[in-house]
Amino acid sequence: MGADAGVLLLLAIAFTMANLPFVFDRILFVRKPPAGARKGLGWRFVELVLLYFFVGALAAVIEAQSHGRVYEQGWAFYATTFCLFVVFAFPGFAWAYLWRPARHTPEGRA
Repeated sequence: MGADAGVLLLLAIAFTMANLPFVFDRILFVRKPPAGARKGLGWRFVELVLLYFFVGALAAVIEAQSHGRVYEQGWAFYATTFCLFVVFAFPGFAWAYLWRPARHTPEGRA
């Protein structure tokens, strides 16, 4: 696999991981929310941050294998990659909060 293919694969993995918190309604992908409730935006943000660190660790492993070491980065690199990760999460956010119809509770309220 060439370097370009590796970068594209890593970007595809990052895009997929960024959208996972908005696709699944289980808290931390394990526990169901209380009956009749949806997972809150706070839980989705926590999952987004955890998945950002997971993708970053995966990228470090790939970089160590391909270059022999992991290059040091400053705070600007991490701020930029986190912002890119949040932008990648926008389709999932739009699907979960803007496009998908709200689930109604038995009382008829959303």
